[in-house]
Amino acid sequence: MADDQFPGWHGTTIIGVKKDGLVVIAGDGQVSLGQTVIKGSARKVRRLSPGGYDVVAGFAGSTADAFTLLERLEAKLEATPGQLARASVELAKDWRTDKYLQKLEAMLIVSDGTDLLVITGAGDVLEPEHDVAAIGSGGNFALAAARAMMDSDKSAETVARESMAIAADICVYTNGRLTVETISPEK
Repeated sequence: MADDQFPGWHGTTIIGVKKDGLVVIAGDGQVSLGQTVIKGSARKVRRLSPGGYDVVAGFAGSTADAFTLLERLEAKLEATPGQLARASVELAKDWRTDKYLQKLEAMLIVSDGTDLLVITGAGDVLEPEHDVAAIGSGGNFALAAARAMMDSDKSAETVARESMAIAADICVYTNGRLTVETISPEK
């Protein structure tokens, strides 16, 4: 079947909000194939603990590809404990230069409670402006909503949840079944 005849997998909105000493990463649960919802309760935000060092990661894109990247990130974190930025750069380098990894179609938002980073297959490790990052089908909707709320007295979790609700109202590939993880800097 030609690529233009096969409806692509769509879905996922992931947002990371850093506010008042906490980072919240939230993701919806919808996975769609073309115009059909295949699953409404997928878990796209996960807590990793390589070597006892907590990191929260959310992914958008192919699930198998994202799990491959999460495994690689865990290995990088084990090699550089407590250095999320360095592990992320090492992952991005491998992703950009390795022929196998170059074919992976996913993006990650990761945080250790201090850093909030977006990792892409183009070799980017981005620390977002305004302490908000969003990826996936409804990412721009969630990002705009969160940016509008960042100066309010709302908590990081409230900003993340309300932004995801707005994205779910606008993006047909995003639903309101959230997985939410909160992380604070290690003391």
